[in-house]
Amino acid sequence: MAKQVVVLGAGMVGVSVAWHLLNRGYDVTVVDRVPPGQETSFGNAGIIQREAVRPYAFPRDLATLLRVLPNRSVDIRYRPTSVIRAAHPLLQYWHHSSESKYKKLVPEYAALIMQSLETHDEMITSANAESLIHKEGYLKLFRTQKAFDEECTRAASDNANYGVEYEALDGERVVAMVPSLTVPLAGAIHWKQPWTVTDPGALVEAYAADVKRKGGAIKHSSLTGLKRQGRRWLVETNTDVFSTDQVVMAMGPWSAHWLRQQRIDVPLFAKRGYHMHYANNSNSPLKYWVMDAEVGYLLAPMRSGVRLTTGAELTALDAPTDERQLDAAENVARSLYPLGNRLDASPWKGGRPCMPDMKPVIGPAPDQEGLWLAFGHGHQGFTLGPVTGKLLGQMMDGEPTDVDMQPYRVNRF
Repeated sequence: MAKQVVVLGAGMVGVSVAWHLLNRGYDVTVVDRVPPGQETSFGNAGIIQREAVRPYAFPRDLATLLRVLPNRSVDIRYRPTSVIRAAHPLLQYWHHSSESKYKKLVPEYAALIMQSLETHDEMITSANAESLIHKEGYLKLFRTQKAFDEECTRAASDNANYGVEYEALDGERVVAMVPSLTVPLAGAIHWKQPWTVTDPGALVEAYAADVKRKGGAIKHSSLTGLKRQGRRWLVETNTDVFSTDQVVMAMGPWSAHWLRQQRIDVPLFAKRGYHMHYANNSNSPLKYWVMDAEVGYLLAPMRSGVRLTTGAELTALDAPTDERQLDAAENVARSLYPLGNRLDASPWKGGRPCMPDMKPVIGPAPDQEGLWLAFGHGHQGFTLGPVTGKLLGQMMDGEPTDVDMQPYRVNRF
């Protein structure tokens, strides 16, 4: 009889875990209150970021802190009450962003990122999802020479250490590639390796459809209870009850709530992001994904129009929408590129599950046999879902893993 597993969460991470476990012969059921790919995985910038070997550190220089403090920046905003509630993990985040600690964790983070393209590729091929993928990379734009020079230095280092491929473009070459840009630029980094996805939610849906073709089940139900019952786990939802050998917790920012009930406290906090779609300018259509790096937003030409994604907002998962960050990003974006009208009735919002040391949690739950963890990927759950599924499958079957998994275990906290 096949080993039974219930995967909690149908985002990119949960669906990828299910896909890999099915290939290993498991009997897999995925449970989520919404259809696959309709939460955080739906609303991202749609980039499989092979270049992103450096996670987002907490700003520690005085100039950045003074810029962020008035709470009017495009790249990061905060709600004071939410910052107070998350004070402990945010203090840890600041601590891990010190130069010495950050230098140590980058190779651990990069070990996952470096496998992102290969692990997505096998799933894309199996799911027949090639039509969603573009392989021209994306452009990271810089308005000042100082910021551009600093990024070129980092890019050269990442090329030497982690095989990141890029090309540094001066302002004239940027205009030649994207003639519709209307702001003078110092230059841009053309990241060569990343793949862009014209509909991120549809890619997760395609992976989920492949899970079902392979014999997996996907249940649209709300989790109501999780507990040990002898040697098995009892998963209770509003529609079903499952008795299973093993459970994978892949519920993104909602994982911490359910783990507290298992007496596992994780210092997880959420960074919210917003997006809005705009009509692509018919006279000068945007063809490349472009990031306005020094301001902190991204424009992506997707199926639904040009998607503008904001930076991060430190707020509670259930906090009401605050459109001011999106409005500020839109005002700047319209000065860079001639966006058309808004196409969505209201902004989309979603929470990124973040850990204080910027690395995801992947591995077994301590003292809870049969409970496995896969969450906390921050800004890169869309990129790292497939490699997470591959590595967790190796761990669950007791095989040697492709990378050392000790840095990602939850007991590091």
